Amino acid sequence: MQIDFYCPRWGSEQIGWRQFAAQVKQEGFAGVEVFPLGDTSNNTDMVEVLSDAGLSYILLHAELQEGKDFHRYIDALERNLYALLEYQNQQAKPEFIVSQTGREYYSREQMEACFAICDRISGESSIKIIQETHRNKWSFAAHVVHDYLREFPSLELALDFSHWVCVSESYLEDQEDAIDLAIRHGRHLHARVGFLEGPQVTDPRAPENEEALKHHLAWWDRWIAHLRETGAKRATITPEFGPYPYMQYKPFTKHTLASQWEINCWMRQMLKERFGV
Repeated sequence: MQIDFYCPRWGSEQIGWRQFAAQVKQEGFAGVEVFPLGDTSNNTDMVEVLSDAGLSYILLHAELQEGKDFHRYIDALERNLYALLEYQNQQAKPEFIVSQTGREYYSREQMEACFAICDRISGESSIKIIQETHRNKWSFAAHVVHDYLREFPSLELALDFSHWVCVSESYLEDQEDAIDLAIRHGRHLHARVGFLEGPQVTDPRAPENEEALKHHLAWWDRWIAHLRETGAKRATITPEFGPYPYMQYKPFTKHTLASQWEINCWMRQMLKERFGV
C-alpha cells in the first residue's frame, strides 16, 4: 500500500509559495494540506506553484464566524465549499477537502443539513469532502462520533485523535468501540499527538511525552492495518503539529519550545520507517 505524507501550510504562511513548495519537496512530502480561505490574497498562485513542483494538495475548510446563527452558518458552509472549488485548474485539483463542520451544540437535524450540503457539493464536483474529528465541531468527542457514524454510515473521517484525548482527559481506554468504528471510517490521518490536558504535546521526541506518543502510535497502527486488510491501495497522512498557541512559547518570550517544522519532518520520517514505505 502506498502511503503519502502531506505537509501542513499552517505555521508557514509567512513563506512564499515557491520557497515553501521547494522545502516541502526537498523533505520528501507528496504535497501540502492548506486552508486557502484564511488568506486568499496570498494564495492566488498556489495551485500553479504546487503543480509546477509536482506536489498535490488537500484543502481544509473551517467556519466559526457564523456559528451562533445556524441559518447564517449553513449559508457560509455552502459559500466556502464552493469557494474552495476555485482552487483547481486543468492540471491540478485537490485530493479531497477536509471539513471542520458545524458546532458541538448543533442538533442532529442541523448536522444532517450540513452533511447534505457536503454530499451535494462533493457529488457536483467529484471532489470528496470528509469530516475532521475536532474540538468544538460535531465530532468533538469519541462517543459522539460513534453515535453519528451509526446514524450516518456514509460519513468518512479525517482522524485526529489528539482532540478526543484532550476532550476526554483520557487515552480513551474505555471507549474502544468508538475508536474501532472511527478507524473503519477513517479516510485520512492527522498525525499530531495530544495529551490529557491539551491537543499537542510540547515535543513527541521527548521522553516525558512517551506515553502519549505510544497511545497515538497504537491507534495509527490499527488504522494502517485496517486499510491493508481491506485492500486499500493508498493512505494519506499529514503530520500536523501546529504553531503557537498549539506550540507553546517559553514564558515571557515569543520563542517556541520546539520547532514545528522539525517535528513534522521527524514525524513523517518516523512513520515512513514504521510503516515500511
